[in-house]
Amino acid sequence: MKIAVIGATRGIGLEVVKAALSDGHAVTALVRVPARMSINHERVRIVPGDARDPGAVAAVVKGQEVVCDCLGSKDIIRTTTLFSQCAENLARAMKPEQLLIAVTGMGSGDSRGHGGFLYDRVVLPLVLGRIYADKERQERIIMEKIARWVIVRPGILTNGPRTGRYRALVDLRGIRGGKISRADVADFILSQAKSPAFLGKTPLVIY
Repeated sequence: MKIAVIGATRGIGLEVVKAALSDGHAVTALVRVPARMSINHERVRIVPGDARDPGAVAAVVKGQEVVCDCLGSKDIIRTTTLFSQCAENLARAMKPEQLLIAVTGMGSGDSRGHGGFLYDRVVLPLVLGRIYADKERQERIIMEKIARWVIVRPGILTNGPRTGRYRALVDLRGIRGGKISRADVADFILSQAKSPAFLGKTPLVIY
């Protein structure tokens, strides 16, 4: 397949690039600072640009079968529109037959309240509040404006190995928290790229 990755230089995005290459796919990566891309491979094409730039997003989306939005942010202080701006750009650029797989997180939409006491009462409102406010906007844009999508909500992220053994849940009754490695989130994303069993759904991915 031809797979585009937005947010490809670190975290889940970098793991998606690794997983896609190991599975034989071609990757087009939108990279704000190309020098930060740690993978140099004949099946990786770098598109320099910012996810907030409609032209850059259109360039990375063109000709792709699957687009993976794996954007992240370390800025917990300032209000952000990074995620929602990228979603708007994707909505304008993507064709109905293309599949978007977007990563948000535990605490978005109806997964709010399922992170466990500390995460729900302290981490989410006091540390990640500004980021998740924009992730909520991102999800609404995707649901309303993009034809084919899967929204992936990982649990608390770790740097553990790719195991292929995890749960993808849409019924969250009784769920209170959970961890997942970035490599296993990438494994799930790749599985949905190949066979989107969760099309139009918002699975929480945890162990």
